[in-house]
Amino acid sequence: MNNVLVLKKSMEIPKAEGKGDILPPTIQKIIKGYNKYLRPFFDNGPVSVGMSLDIASIDTISEINMDYTATIFLRQRWTDERLCFDGNKSLSLDGRLVEMLWVPDTFIVDSKKSFLHDVTVENRLIRIYPNGTVLYAIRITTTVSCSMDLTKYPMDKQTCTLQLESWGYNINDVMFYWTRGNDSVRGLDTLQLAQYTVEDHFTSVTEAVYETGRYPKLVFHFELKRNILYFILETYVPSILLVVLSWVSFWISQSSVPARICIGVTTVLTMTTLMMGARTSLPNANCFIKAIDVYLGICFSFIFGALLEYAVTHFCTLHQLSSKELPKIIYDDEEEEKNGVLAAVTNSCSAPDNTNKTDSNKSKQTSTDRKRERSQHRVCSSAMSVMKRLFCIFDCFHVKNPYHIDNYARFSFPLSFIIINVLYWVYYLYF
Repeated sequence: MNNVLVLKKSMEIPKAEGKGDILPPTIQKIIKGYNKYLRPFFDNGPVSVGMSLDIASIDTISEINMDYTATIFLRQRWTDERLCFDGNKSLSLDGRLVEMLWVPDTFIVDSKKSFLHDVTVENRLIRIYPNGTVLYAIRITTTVSCSMDLTKYPMDKQTCTLQLESWGYNINDVMFYWTRGNDSVRGLDTLQLAQYTVEDHFTSVTEAVYETGRYPKLVFHFELKRNILYFILETYVPSILLVVLSWVSFWISQSSVPARICIGVTTVLTMTTLMMGARTSLPNANCFIKAIDVYLGICFSFIFGALLEYAVTHFCTLHQLSSKELPKIIYDDEEEEKNGVLAAVTNSCSAPDNTNKTDSNKSKQTSTDRKRERSQHRVCSSAMSVMKRLFCIFDCFHVKNPYHIDNYARFSFPLSFIIINVLYWVYYLYF
């Protein structure tokens, strides 16, 4: 047991001198007297940190959680005058030596969760140049929130950002900048996404203002356009076919009640299932009325309208059959009643006129009586016109031949559906 302890102690490297013993002489000379807790140019203004990104992949873009997950290579450059050395070649160090150097406290502002890749070792790179410039690169996967406007879904465009900011150093200590402007971010041109296409991207430099001060911030903006072809094949085409299927009932005989009811109910239930399936991949609790919801609502209205059309047609057919069995005198009574109403209104208007004519033979009318008479004539004439219009409206609702309803529906339903489709696609694609 004692021999094992002696052997174990002999293999241990003292903490104080272990790192110094395993480092090359050049690194030992650089590290000697180096204080990693003090930033470069501590008394000579802020240190400038340049950044660049390589987007390796954007794995998922979630509308439910309103975020995206991306794997990126983050590279940071700064100059530390304490790390200058003689020579013309850079030194590439093991990533674990980053613990011995000062590095910027950069973080991703809207990150929900992030992690540094560590297979087979931690994916970090440290490279020091003779003039003291330090290159620090890491590979991380992060899930970043992205506020989305889904009112035009699935014909929408989303603008997401990746914001890099200093956690503890304000603008008096650290300044951030993009090393190559808009070309500082690469990898998006060759990126293949499932539902989106990257239309545009650009960078910007700004500041974050908090209660504790003003901090440097870099923002990378990228615009995503959703590919609508999947939704056309998955949702729009089936819903259009269901609407067309509901129109088949217009060519089926009105006496075939089971056939027409079966088509109407089946298309309504199928459309309901399609509407529920279209909402499964979207947030359940939101205030967005999406473009796809509008279209599915239009299709459902047409399908339900086709079912109601047969109900109206069937009711008018039964009403016509029952009215044919009644004697013709009832129809004459209705006409007489209508004429009686018009005659009563006419008499009520002419009675004051006759009275005024009789009284005029006896005495002269004053100007006030003449004005009153004219106003009464206007009221009576307007009442007559209103009554005639009402009777005309009632006659329009009276269906003389219920079989013509299907003929009208065969023309009106497809025409109105085409017009609404044109307005829908023009509005959501160009406005």
